[in-house]
Amino acid sequence: MNKLLLITIPITLIIGLLAGYWLADSGQSVQQVESSPAERKILFYRNPMNPAITSAVPAQDSMGMDYLPVYEQASDEQLPAGTVQIDGVTVQNISVRTAKAYQASLSHTVRAVGRVTYDEQRMVHLHPKTEGWIEKLNVNKTGQWVAKNTDLLSIYSPQLVASQQEYLLALSNYKALEKSPIADIRGGAEDLLKSSLQRLKLLDVPKHQIHDLQRTRKIKKGIHIHAPEDGIVMKIGAREGQFVTPATEIYMIADLRKVWVLVDIYEHELPWVKEGDSVEMQLAGVPGKTFKGHLAYIYPYAEAKTRTIKVRLVFDNPHLLLKPDMFAEVTIHAGKQVNAIVIPSEAVIRSGSRNQVFVVRAAGKFEPRLVTLGLSSNGKVAVMEGIKVGEEVVVSAQFLIDSESKLREATAKMLEAMDEADKSAENQPLNHQNKAAEIEMPEMDHAAHKAMNHD
Repeated sequence: MNKLLLITIPITLIIGLLAGYWLADSGQSVQQVESSPAERKILFYRNPMNPAITSAVPAQDSMGMDYLPVYEQASDEQLPAGTVQIDGVTVQNISVRTAKAYQASLSHTVRAVGRVTYDEQRMVHLHPKTEGWIEKLNVNKTGQWVAKNTDLLSIYSPQLVASQQEYLLALSNYKALEKSPIADIRGGAEDLLKSSLQRLKLLDVPKHQIHDLQRTRKIKKGIHIHAPEDGIVMKIGAREGQFVTPATEIYMIADLRKVWVLVDIYEHELPWVKEGDSVEMQLAGVPGKTFKGHLAYIYPYAEAKTRTIKVRLVFDNPHLLLKPDMFAEVTIHAGKQVNAIVIPSEAVIRSGSRNQVFVVRAAGKFEPRLVTLGLSSNGKVAVMEGIKVGEEVVVSAQFLIDSESKLREATAKMLEAMDEADKSAENQPLNHQNKAAEIEMPEMDHAAHKAMNHD
C-alpha cells in the first residue's frame, strides 16, 4: 500500500505539471492571436539598396536581395496625397525642426551703396549771349563761393556796343517826339525805345549798366556778366583775352548746400520703397557722423546690365561735408508695412512655378501644401494663401520629406493606374469570348454543310 502510494503521487504530480503547462501555453497563444493586429495591405515593394526603385509585385534585386514591402498606413482620417508619416526616432535623426505661422506686420530695411552728386536744380551753366572777347575775369578760381549777382567778368562784344548805340538813338528820338501832337508819331517813338531796351535785357546787360547808360548817355565797351544764383564755381571754361561764343561754357556753378545721392536697389526690394521714406547715410570720409535725408524720386526704368532700379535721395549739406562723387553706405527705412500670416523663409520649397511647405498634421505626419507668397523681409515671408494662423510648418529637413512625399504620390498614382487596368481587364475577356463565339459559329456551319454534302 505504501509502495503504491509512493509510486502514484509522483506520477500525479507530473501529469498535473504537464496539464498546467499545456493550458498556460494555449491561453497565451489565444491571447496573442486575439491581440495581433489585422494584416495591413501591402502598397508596393521597394529595393532595399535604392529606395527610388519600386515594384508592384515581390521581386529581387541584382544581388538576390528581396524587395521590402511597404504597408498602408493605418489612419482614421483620409490624408491628402503625398502625406508622409515618419516615426519619432527618424524625425530626431534627420533633425526635423518646425515653426508656427503667426500674424505679424512685416517691415524692411534696404541697405545699399550710393554716390553723392549735384542737385540738378541747383546747377548753373553760364554761356554768353553774344560773341566777344573776355576783358577781365573777376572770379578766376574754381572752388570759390559766389553769391547771386556777383560780378564774374566783363566782355567786349561789337553787338553789345551796337545795341547800346541803338538804345541811345531811340532814347533821343523819344525825348524829341514825346510831346508831338500826332499820336502815331509819339507811339512809334515809344515802341522803338521799348524794343531797343528789351534787346539789351535779352543780351544780359545788367540793370546798373542800363541805368548808367540812361544817365550818362555814354557807351560801355565792356559789359559785365553776373552770377545768376548762389553757389560754388565748379568749372571755368575761358580766360582773359579769350574769344568766346554762345557755345562756350564760361562757368559752371553749383549750390552744394543740398545734394542728391543716387542709389541702385534690386528689383525684389522695389515693392518696399516709396517716395518720402526716411534715409540714413554714412561716409568713410566723414567718420562718426550720420546724415539724415529722404527718398525723393524712384526712376521709371531699370538698368539693363545690373537689373537694378535707381532711386534719388536728398540730403541737406549746410557745412559742405558731402562732396560730389563720394561713395556712401545708405540705409533706407521702408515705411511700407504688410500685416499678414508670416512663416520662416527657409520653410518654403521653391520649385519653379510653385511654392510648397510641409504642414504638421500630427506627430510624425507631414502634409505637403501649396502656398501663395507675398513680400519677404529679414528671413520671414508673408503667406497670402495656403496657411492659417497657428499651423506648424517644417523649417529643416523638408527636402528629405519632400523626396519621400513625391515618391509616395507617384506610387499612389501608379497603383490607381494598375487598379483601372485590372478593372478594364475584367471586362475584356467577355468581349473576346463573344467575338470568338461569333467567329466559331460560321466555322461550325461550314463544317456541318461540308459533312452534309459528303453524305
